[in-house]
Amino acid sequence: MSRLPEYSDIIRARMHLKEVVKVTPLEHSKSFSSMAGANVYMKLENLQSTGSFKVRGAYHMIASAGKERLKNGVVCASAGNHAQGVAYAARSLGVKSTVFMPLFTPPLKVIATRNYGAEVMLEGYSFDDAMAAALEYREKSGALIVHAFDDPFIIAGQGTMGLELFDQMDTIEDVVVPIGGGGLIAGIGIALKEINPDIRIIGVEAEGAQGMINSLRSGKPEKLTSMETIADGIAVKTPGVLTLEAVQKYVDDIVVVSDEEIARAAYMLLQRAKILAEPAGVAAMASVMHRKYNHGGRNVVPVISGGNINMGLLEQILEKGLMEEGLRARIAVLIPDVAGELKGIISILEGLRANINDIYHERSITTVPVGYVQVIITFNLQESGQLDSICSALTDRMLRFEILK
Repeated sequence: MSRLPEYSDIIRARMHLKEVVKVTPLEHSKSFSSMAGANVYMKLENLQSTGSFKVRGAYHMIASAGKERLKNGVVCASAGNHAQGVAYAARSLGVKSTVFMPLFTPPLKVIATRNYGAEVMLEGYSFDDAMAAALEYREKSGALIVHAFDDPFIIAGQGTMGLELFDQMDTIEDVVVPIGGGGLIAGIGIALKEINPDIRIIGVEAEGAQGMINSLRSGKPEKLTSMETIADGIAVKTPGVLTLEAVQKYVDDIVVVSDEEIARAAYMLLQRAKILAEPAGVAAMASVMHRKYNHGGRNVVPVISGGNINMGLLEQILEKGLMEEGLRARIAVLIPDVAGELKGIISILEGLRANINDIYHERSITTVPVGYVQVIITFNLQESGQLDSICSALTDRMLRFEILK
């Protein structure tokens, strides 16, 4: 039966990974410290090889397996980041890899995994579905399963980040970690609680995927019946047996963030810190920004765990963020369907220094009277007060309009 790794196992893992993984930056942020009311230091694991922390555990496990266990290759299931970590590690070690991913995995993660040399199979609608397919493949092929989180070598590999954090700043008081299956927080918790038991380990789950919280309540791994979150990297229906044990022993609290809070954190990281991170990767920062637990004045490290974001989702996050900040607006104006009417609206926007992003015409819906057209205009603003001036100018021209949210 597998056991939780010990501190000494994590030390050995660090020796394994010494020439493989990057020592990712730990950066203080004045902007996020001000927003959070704490001293915020970002652990930028989005800058790790393959774009996430997952390569730590994957490489350590495969490198520790031995030639006999690797003769039929390795297989894993993943929503994306573990897949890339396994593919990268397998190729580095000269091992064949097969990866099962859910059907709606972001295309860039699928492409990246294939580029690292893995054979990718798309199966099911969640990590658990892909995992079932991977286990079936293992039975047929004899390949070694590389679990995404519930394995002592995986946990030990992820735990090297805890050692790295303390090396970078020995005055850490709180480390905030996203939770999917729990491998990362298990490893970090084991490492840091051994070094300094007073360091608080705070976990973060997405509101729509609270597998670990449910499992803590019942005392055993519980399977979620459904999940709904933009943070696909932490959308895991069932946490692991080992990871649940580690959370029970080493984690001080778990908090929850909504998709709206995650999207806001991703936008603010890009806008204020010029850091691109995926939704799962910003969950910890979202909890710190929105003060989900009492961290006032403390030295807080949210782990930015990955940067492999779906470009379509990034576009939505940017659009929403710009509109929330009052730097982009969208209006629907009803005008007679005759030449020159649109030009008048455009002249108002240009005169008030609004930069038009796009224009859409709608004539066919029933709310648009015959002889009229509804024009939907999206435009960028230099400051939020411009929108009031634009609305006043449209009102002065007796135009019927609506600001769209």
